[in-house]
Amino acid sequence: MREYPADPKGPRGPFASLRHQQFRWLFASNTAFFFAMNGQFVVRSVLAYRLTGSEFALGLINLVVAIPILVVSPFGGVVADRFERRRLIMGGQAILVTAELMVLVLLLLGQLAFWHLLAVVFVMGCTFPFIMPARQAIVANIVGRHGLANAMALQMGAINAARVVGPVVAGLVIALAGVRWVYVVAVALYAVAFFSMAHVAKSPPAAGARNRPVLGELIGGLRYVAGDPPVRALLVLSVIPILLAMPFQALLVVFADDVWHVGAGGLGVLQAAAGFGGIVGSFWVAFVGETPRKLRLMMSTLLAFSGSLLLFSLSPWFLLALPLVFAADVFASAFTTTNNALVQLLIPDEVRGRVMSIMMMTFGLTPLGTVPVSALAEAFGAPAAVAIASLVTVALALIVFAASRALRAIDATAAAALHAERSLPTAGERGAGAPVPPPFGQGRPAERAG
Repeated sequence: MREYPADPKGPRGPFASLRHQQFRWLFASNTAFFFAMNGQFVVRSVLAYRLTGSEFALGLINLVVAIPILVVSPFGGVVADRFERRRLIMGGQAILVTAELMVLVLLLLGQLAFWHLLAVVFVMGCTFPFIMPARQAIVANIVGRHGLANAMALQMGAINAARVVGPVVAGLVIALAGVRWVYVVAVALYAVAFFSMAHVAKSPPAAGARNRPVLGELIGGLRYVAGDPPVRALLVLSVIPILLAMPFQALLVVFADDVWHVGAGGLGVLQAAAGFGGIVGSFWVAFVGETPRKLRLMMSTLLAFSGSLLLFSLSPWFLLALPLVFAADVFASAFTTTNNALVQLLIPDEVRGRVMSIMMMTFGLTPLGTVPVSALAEAFGAPAAVAIASLVTVALALIVFAASRALRAIDATAAAALHAERSLPTAGERGAGAPVPPPFGQGRPAERAG
């Protein structure tokens, strides 16, 4: 059983997790990785269109990367629980660097074809499901449960910053220096991510994890989520805005063109406001994430997100809509970060990778939610569709809150998890070679996860 790090000494604050040297290396690796990944989304679209002249190629290249992510994700979580996580992440990053180098060489030689891009993104789609659960799971191994809220907030802030800034920087580099230099920068960032991860301590799996059947492990992860009321309630609550409210982003173009008549420039401003709202929301949780009243933070931000989105949909003026979409994404990011941190706090380490892979799959539900919301927009208009989605989100969230006793008691459950971890003796107090006591979660439904 893995030992969790002791709570670092000194005052807590918005950047408390960065006092862990190991987390600083992980944070640097993640930041470089996500900046490269988000920038490459733009570059591959540009290359696909230039190579084929076909709009369909843009959809195809995204489909080829999405399908393996959806199919492989559950197995990625199983692998993250069976193998040493740092080595798994570094292996996946090595594959990504190699793939990007191949594209760069073909580009420099003038031999790049569209099918090369398809092959590379397929490999990436098969690699991401193994990297991402391990990246999320290893955070708790570094900072412990006491630092999860802050560490998750900082990570989400960096991811949101990469989502906003990465494509913009990639577009500027393409305009000023060409596509080739974007690939050079991306390869360099992937290399930084690889070597930063090399400084993170090893994170070995639980004893005997490799000897369990893969299918049994996969089913065990699903059984754990189904059999643990607090975790199940948190995951159900997280799916509601993903399916209903978050698809509003796909309709921003309709608001820009048909509601406020501001065109492509206005759409860019709307997307920028939403993106920066996500950054602010994540770092806001870093400031307030130490509060013991996490249920109030989570529910209030979810309701505030839905309320801001409702007002956004009803706004008759573009300038009024900008602060509303900014606020909506502030609250959406704060809710997601708090919800994810609570899940990480409660789950035992032996199922952490599998639960992270399930959470990764739920984020893939947003495209599914886009279908009914878009159908509503087609029938009644985008403002009405987003308003209906916002109201249904509020209604379902309140129903889950009222129906789930485990959700209403989540603060007490989280406090028990933190108390159990802090009560464990350190390695020095136990003496060299002494067995590590089981962390909080052992003895709960996690026992059935294997």
